[in-house]
Amino acid sequence: MRRWHRWISLVFAVSLLWIAATGVASQIAANWPAGESEKAAAAAVPPAGFECPQGWRCLPPRPKEGMRGLVGTLHHLHSGETFGPAGTAISLASGLALLFFAFSGLWMYVRMWRERARRGARARWFWK
Repeated sequence: MRRWHRWISLVFAVSLLWIAATGVASQIAANWPAGESEKAAAAAVPPAGFECPQGWRCLPPRPKEGMRGLVGTLHHLHSGETFGPAGTAISLASGLALLFFAFSGLWMYVRMWRERARRGARARWFWK
C-alpha cells in the first residue's frame, strides 16, 4: 500500500496543490470586505413592476472589479472548467486521489500502530 501511496502522490501532487491554492484563494476573495461599488450594487432595487420569473434566481449583478470579482474566475480554475473536459477529468481524478490518500494513510498508520503494539511497545497514538 505504501508503494501505491507514494506513486499516486507523485502523479497528483501538482494538481492537488493547484486545487488547494485556488480553493483557498476563492475563499479569501469571497470573504474579502465589500468595497463601495459592491455595497451600491447590493443595495440596488429592481425597477417598478419587475418580477423574477418562477424558478429563476434573481440576484444583483456581481461586481467586476475588486477581490470579489475574482470569485467566478477562481471557481473555474479550481474545478478545472477553464481547461475544458480534460481539466474537469483531472480535477475529478485528483479528488479521488485525495480520498485514496486519506484512507491509505490512515490504513498505513493503523498497521504501524498495531505492529508496534504487537512487538510489546506501549501502544500510544503518537510516538517519536
